[in-house]
Amino acid sequence: MASASALHTTPLHSVHHALGARMVDFGGWEMPVQYSGIIDEHMAVRTGVGLFDVSHMGEIEIRGPEAGALADLVTTNHARKLKIGQAHYSGLLYEHGGFVDDILVHKVAEDHYFLCVNAANQEKDFEHIGSHNHLNAEVEFSSPRYAQIAIQGPRARATLQKLTPVDLAEIKYYWFTDGEVSGTPARIAHTGYTGEDGFEIYVPPEEAQRLWREVTEAGGEFGIKPCGLGARNTLRLEAKMALYGHEIDATISPLEADLGWIVKFDKGEFVGREALIRQKEQGLTRKLVGFEMRGRGIARDGYEVYLEGAPAGWVTSGSPSPALNRNIGLCYLPAAHAQAGKTIQIIIRNQPVEAVTVETPFYKRAK
Repeated sequence: MASASALHTTPLHSVHHALGARMVDFGGWEMPVQYSGIIDEHMAVRTGVGLFDVSHMGEIEIRGPEAGALADLVTTNHARKLKIGQAHYSGLLYEHGGFVDDILVHKVAEDHYFLCVNAANQEKDFEHIGSHNHLNAEVEFSSPRYAQIAIQGPRARATLQKLTPVDLAEIKYYWFTDGEVSGTPARIAHTGYTGEDGFEIYVPPEEAQRLWREVTEAGGEFGIKPCGLGARNTLRLEAKMALYGHEIDATISPLEADLGWIVKFDKGEFVGREALIRQKEQGLTRKLVGFEMRGRGIARDGYEVYLEGAPAGWVTSGSPSPALNRNIGLCYLPAAHAQAGKTIQIIIRNQPVEAVTVETPFYKRAK
């Protein structure tokens, strides 16, 4: 573990300390894991509005006449098909088909793509994209130019609308616009990692503390709460959103991770395409599936999964679900058994505890 002095910090670091947040080392960043408590923060997002510092996330920009061609070469989804102002979820892959990272791609202009990438992977992602850049395009590591704040929950729009002249109702889900928040230039994206409605705003780092205070004030009537990584994790798990290092990593392909929908084979060449085609032809050996505990106990990351008395897979994420009031998780199982309704056993403290595979996502917000 890195020493505290070696950890990266976001522009909101002093705010978290002032709010009494419990801080942890998260992939080399000192980040708040909770403020008032994970369940309290989780339910604020499900019922009202929560505020997250996600400034540790990385930003990479691709510009130039062949920006779209490069974006399509290094990602699995079809970047050039995006309309200007539209975003999508995608993957960066190695040649062997495993994940470098999972990312969000935003099309700013025909010659400009804006990528939001995972904090711990940002330098690796930048080098990976650069290593494939034999096109007329420039790749910029632009993380230092952005702080990122997420406003999430059914009252997120009403909260943020007080601070911007942009009509937020006009921004469709997974679209974005460049405008102003509280007098500061901001990229306002109708995206999030909670399974709830909400927005993610990209702003100059020097304005982050003021904007955090103003968003907090604007959300006061809706009971806004600052939220840490703990609630972010339980929220994304209920929504079955992958976490790098858990559901996905360099050894796992999008097809295995139940993310085939972000792979567009028909767009032509992309890094990892041949490996995925081979995997498809040969048939998957394992696949990600959701489960609910039937016996007492919480399945944690890395716990062994048994099927009919024999080792069959492992838990990638597991936790109590605050919104559903039951213990849930995701695990890898042999592909032939990775469907709902299978009885499995999770090994908890050397004892097999019964669970059953279920349809996912576990939680779906009311439209």
